[in-house]
Amino acid sequence: MKKTRELVFAGLCTALTAVAAQISVPLPFTPVPFAMSVFAVYLAGALLPMREALLSQIAYLLLGAAGLPVFAGFHAGLGVLAGPTGGFLVMYPVMAVLVAFVCRASGRKTVPVLAAGMLCALAACYLGGSLWFCVVAKMGWTKSLGLTVAPFLPLDLVKVAACAPLAAALCRRLKVISA
Repeated sequence: MKKTRELVFAGLCTALTAVAAQISVPLPFTPVPFAMSVFAVYLAGALLPMREALLSQIAYLLLGAAGLPVFAGFHAGLGVLAGPTGGFLVMYPVMAVLVAFVCRASGRKTVPVLAAGMLCALAACYLGGSLWFCVVAKMGWTKSLGLTVAPFLPLDLVKVAACAPLAAALCRRLKVISA
């Protein structure tokens, strides 16, 4: 029964990531849109054990790679993963695992613990995404950070501030424990 519940939650987190990705705003100065998919990735890490959190986001990437329009702006395909935003997208499984790992390591799913996990995940996303952007755009890391991290940091911190209490409340309500 527990395994079935975790698999259902994993599928729901995959779907939530696909839906949240469509809540995006293209920005004129960068090919990286402001998207809410990261919010769903945080929730996957908060609600699922590490393995299922990882699998939920791998499933999301595989759906998009296979041609389902699940990426921001209803985009799909391997070209998206190989493009300027690909580094951010491929970090989603790592991000979900980081949130789940921090929760497991602490043994708690409180707002501060969840926020710490989400901040670690955000740092990983920024690192992987900005480095990949350097390669694709053929530019230095400093310029890449200016285009792919600096403009997003304030709103991404708001996402963490909003998601951590929501995730803690969902964990309590759904009786999700650290695992």
